Amino acid sequence: MIARLTLALALAPGLLGLSAPTSSSLHPMTAAAIVNKMLDRNPGLTSYRARVHVTTRMLSFPFLSPTLDGTSYYKRPSKFVVVFDRVPAYAAGFSKIFNNVGDPGAWSKDNVVSYAGTRIWSGRQVYMLTVAPRQYSDILAYAHAIVDPATWELVEMTWHYRDGGTISMRQWYRRENGYDVLSEQSAEINFRVRASSHATYANYQLNVPISNAVFTGAK
Repeated sequence: MIARLTLALALAPGLLGLSAPTSSSLHPMTAAAIVNKMLDRNPGLTSYRARVHVTTRMLSFPFLSPTLDGTSYYKRPSKFVVVFDRVPAYAAGFSKIFNNVGDPGAWSKDNVVSYAGTRIWSGRQVYMLTVAPRQYSDILAYAHAIVDPATWELVEMTWHYRDGGTISMRQWYRRENGYDVLSEQSAEINFRVRASSHATYANYQLNVPISNAVFTGAK
């Protein structure tokens, strides 16, 4: 069962609060245009590092509750990684959850990113993108990304698996010295095992030198 949780986490983060497609005042956009808007949210922010604290609770056997601490790194244009200080073997897939959701600029490397229209999400109109593996996977079918056009923030991402399971991650942001940065994340895992996790980001250091080796070494 522990191995199954590792697999679930390694493959990455269901749609919460979404209704059916609806006509809206939002104009259709290409997937590339939406991703570019997301990457351009903070034009003056060239890099940052921040501390990350993650608490996890397994809702099925073996009912473990690991706590992880690490550092999140970002460097323009689209380098992003979370490096945890120490990770138990059964939680080795945590890094991929955070790295996949935190780097929309890298989605197209191994996936086809397409425009999936608009939805009503948490009472407001949002854009949806579909992120599907370029090569067929008998485990992961596709992911949906929910983007708020008021801020161009990625507010939720959901991974849909062929057995009906999902992993969802919701994100919240805050202003930090004039920049829009990640504040909290909440993940719900319903893929072979059930678990939930919550992450907080603190101690941001903005526009600081960061070596490229941080990103290549972690991935």
